[in-house]
Amino acid sequence: MIMSTVSDARLVLGTAPTALLGAVVADPGRPLAVGVTGPGGHGKTALLRALARAHLDAGGTVRDGAPGPDRPVDPEAVLLVDDAHLLDDARLETLRRLVVGGRHRLLIGYRPWPRPAGLAGLAEALKRSGQQVVLDPFTVEQTRDYLAGVPDLGGEGQLAPFVHAQTGGVPRDVERLARGLRGSESPPGLPAEPPRAAILAFGPDLEELPPDVRRLLLAVAAGVPLPVDLLGPLLDREPASVDELVAYTRAAGLLGADGRLAPIVRRAVVALSPATERTAIWRRLTEVQLGRGAAVLPLVRSLRAAGALDDCPAAALEAAAEEALGGEPALSAELFAAATAGGLPAGARQAVAVALAGDLEVALRLANRLLATAPPAVRAEAATVAATALAHRGQVERSVELYRWSGLAPSAAFATVGALALGRPVAGADLPDDPAGGPPTLHASAARLMAQGVRESITAAPTSALSRLVQATALLEPDGRRVLLPDSPAALAALTAIHCAELDIAEGVLERAVTTGIGGPLMAHRHRLLQAWILMVRGQTAAAADRLAAVTAGDRPLESRDLLLASALRLGIARRNSDVAGLQRGWGPALEAVVRHPVDLFTLLPLGELAVAGARLGDLARLEPYLREGWLLLDRLGGPALWSAPLHWTGLHAAILTEEPVVADAHVAALLAAADHSRYAAVAAGAATVWVEVLRGVVDPVRVEAAARGLHDAGLCWDAARLAGQAAIRTSDRRAMTTLLECARVLQARSPARADGADDGAAPVAAGPTRYRLSDREHEVAELVLAGLTYREIGDRLFISAKTVEHHVARMRSRLNCANRAELLALLRTVVADRSSAGRQPWPERDPR
Repeated sequence: MIMSTVSDARLVLGTAPTALLGAVVADPGRPLAVGVTGPGGHGKTALLRALARAHLDAGGTVRDGAPGPDRPVDPEAVLLVDDAHLLDDARLETLRRLVVGGRHRLLIGYRPWPRPAGLAGLAEALKRSGQQVVLDPFTVEQTRDYLAGVPDLGGEGQLAPFVHAQTGGVPRDVERLARGLRGSESPPGLPAEPPRAAILAFGPDLEELPPDVRRLLLAVAAGVPLPVDLLGPLLDREPASVDELVAYTRAAGLLGADGRLAPIVRRAVVALSPATERTAIWRRLTEVQLGRGAAVLPLVRSLRAAGALDDCPAAALEAAAEEALGGEPALSAELFAAATAGGLPAGARQAVAVALAGDLEVALRLANRLLATAPPAVRAEAATVAATALAHRGQVERSVELYRWSGLAPSAAFATVGALALGRPVAGADLPDDPAGGPPTLHASAARLMAQGVRESITAAPTSALSRLVQATALLEPDGRRVLLPDSPAALAALTAIHCAELDIAEGVLERAVTTGIGGPLMAHRHRLLQAWILMVRGQTAAAADRLAAVTAGDRPLESRDLLLASALRLGIARRNSDVAGLQRGWGPALEAVVRHPVDLFTLLPLGELAVAGARLGDLARLEPYLREGWLLLDRLGGPALWSAPLHWTGLHAAILTEEPVVADAHVAALLAAADHSRYAAVAAGAATVWVEVLRGVVDPVRVEAAARGLHDAGLCWDAARLAGQAAIRTSDRRAMTTLLECARVLQARSPARADGADDGAAPVAAGPTRYRLSDREHEVAELVLAGLTYREIGDRLFISAKTVEHHVARMRSRLNCANRAELLALLRTVVADRSSAGRQPWPERDPR
């Protein structure tokens, strides 16, 4: 390998050329017959000239050109013949005889194709009687070595991988790109693409190519594998003739050994070929591919990049749109629209693609138009699109109507799920078969399992429901990206698992759903929000906040169901962090989210979290109508323990904060009644009983610790640490206080690690005596410290000096026996979060009646 055409750049040689040049320099007078071969642009001419220069520097004579058959050749001179593959047979035979004779010094260069009989004989003679050097592309190291010799280029070390990737290491193309980079005025750093000057340098080479070779290059530039049986019809040539074209193009150094074009060559071919010729080839190629039933999306991508989608057949656009549906629904929607503009009738697939991409506004508009004007079959699919969009927007009742009207097999199951979510189960135990007699596809089977799982979550054991929902998820994993869902089986499985305290199962099913992309981008937010919910419940609030921020950072606003979940997450994280300001900021938007999404079975979890936040802020009354609606829904379903228990648990804590002992006792009784139905209910019932006893001043350290560890083992880690902490600050027994604080610290520190291995940032709860409660002023200072204010800012807020604030903080740290500031903040979160109950008299005993 060799290249030296950039001004002042030094020669870069491979191992064999280096050894050859060294031998010539050491002994220029020895007999020499060298054949240098390789594709165009690999440096044959440069190496031959370097060898000739070595002879000239030693005082020898160099003659250019192949002699005729009758022309004598001076044995003392070096004969240099380049491009021997273009010679006629007579001159090739003359060269062969000179090689075999062994008296002359010959430097011969040629490409591997064309290979007439005379060239084959000459190559064979060079192998036997002389020396043959085969030139290969640069390695990355040789590319770096070459760039280091180019003056005024800069960034050689960073540029080498970029240049090598763009050129495939072909020395000619490395030189062109280096020259373009040297003369460009682009900003420092790696360029996004080769400069235009480097692309234009290919123009003369491309113009000299035969028309069929240019057509071949355009076909390859489309970016799809091109077997001979496809190239033949495309180029109107027989297979043998196609092989010759491919060999010619490879020998020209334009087509790689793998049949692909280097990126810079592809750019040059696309940019420098006439637009009419380019689009004609790609249009013909799409027609051939479509006729063979092969993939057309890569070809359509090329047409789109060239701004030539109008030249693509509408049928090819439609086929490409279907191919893109699973991975790139937005591109799929664009291609469906282009196919319609090209003459195909409007169909519901475009609306499906738009919905999968997450743009429900446009999807609803398209589906509504088709419902009014399209043929019956199209209207049925349009109805499912509209039903799906409405389900995500909280209009479940209307969604159920559309699913039932569509008459499709999965739609019947989705209608059942929606009806159950509304608390209006469909009569009968079995789901109807496909009325059209269609096959039991994975989509239809998964939908049936979803409906059965949701029904069994209401009427049967949680394990049975969870099993069916996980099975439904598994059915969709192979091709779930292209399936339009009102809710995913993974999300419903996760909700069911959360409600029965199987958080590990919930995490696993959600992780697989995110990895396989079930439901496409439309469902991605829901899956990630539920992952954040699990992190929050486990007490990993920093990780939950990060996940929430990632979901809400996009340009497109969340749909109402996701918005409700995100709002509850935001308030739940703020409450667990004792972030009163965050609670206040998030309360108004959360109420708006509740108004936008009517209560259904699958929103009870966020609704319960909002109830606790509302009680903490003293504004629970505004949420009461929606809570009543939730309880009425559960009553219509017969009070299913699985779905009721978490709402009773959050209801208990809301009642504690609003000082309603009777209401709290009712929730405890309900949890005790449901204790046999699920692990969650059993753990919550035990903890709830202990919690109200603690509030009434009865602190049994053994029972408290057992209840707290039960919560922790069920995944309710934050609640577990809080129960132990609450008991600690309400007992006058110094030993019990220390034991319970240590339990709280251990349970908080043992929260399951984040999946990414990062530290959640939660400090352990401080251990030590806390018999002294905080004064009102200390409570005020503590709340502002937790809100992140400085001592000066706290002083300005409370009309005291910063020094006084510092004194209050030091006194609290000493009283609470905290070893450091992190421990102090952790304990203050517990104390401040429960100020409404911590400083009051114990609750009255239960009414013995």
